[in-house]
Amino acid sequence: MKKLGPVNALYPMPCTLVGAIVEGRPNFITVAHVGILNSGKPQYLSIGLNKAHYTNAGIKANGAFSICLPPESLIVETDYCGIVSGKTKDKASLFDVFYGTLETAPMIRQCPVCMECSLDRILNFESHDIFIGQLVETYAEDSVLTEGAIDISKVKPLLFDMASRKYFSLGQSLGNCWSIGKGLKR
Repeated sequence: MKKLGPVNALYPMPCTLVGAIVEGRPNFITVAHVGILNSGKPQYLSIGLNKAHYTNAGIKANGAFSICLPPESLIVETDYCGIVSGKTKDKASLFDVFYGTLETAPMIRQCPVCMECSLDRILNFESHDIFIGQLVETYAEDSVLTEGAIDISKVKPLLFDMASRKYFSLGQSLGNCWSIGKGLKR
C-alpha cells in the first residue's frame, strides 16, 4: 500500500442542492459534503460550507435549510448551482420551488427527494461552517418509492468524486445488508 497523506477517500458522495432563504429570496448551492450523524430520533444531518458562501448567512439568519437530492437528469443545473454565486445569479429561477413545514427551507420539486432541517448548531472550523440540522420532514415523489420507502435506484442520484472531479451514477445493487455476511457466522 502506498501512503498518500491525509487524503479523504470517502468519495463518491451524493450531490445535493442545499436551499436557504438569503436576503428574502430562495437560493440553492451544490454541496457534496453532507453527513448522517445518527440513525435514531430525532435524526441529525450535517453540511459543510466554506465561510465565503452566500448561503451561510441565510441559514444563520433563518435557522433552517433544505437538502434536495438531484437526479442524474439535473446534472447541468446542479453543476451550475455550484459554480455561480447567489449574490449575482438567481439560481432558484431554474427550479419549481416549494416549501413544507419550515417556511425558510426552500425545496426543489424537480428533485425526487427533499429534506427540510431546522438548524441545531454550527461548528466553526477555520475555513468552513458545519451546519448541523435536525431533520424535520422528508418529501419524496411516489415514483421513487418501493413499498413506501425511498428506492435509491429509482432516485438515480448524481454522485460527486473529488479526486477525479467528475460526476458518476449509481451502480447496481450487490446484495442485502445485514444478510449477505451471515454465511461467515459460525
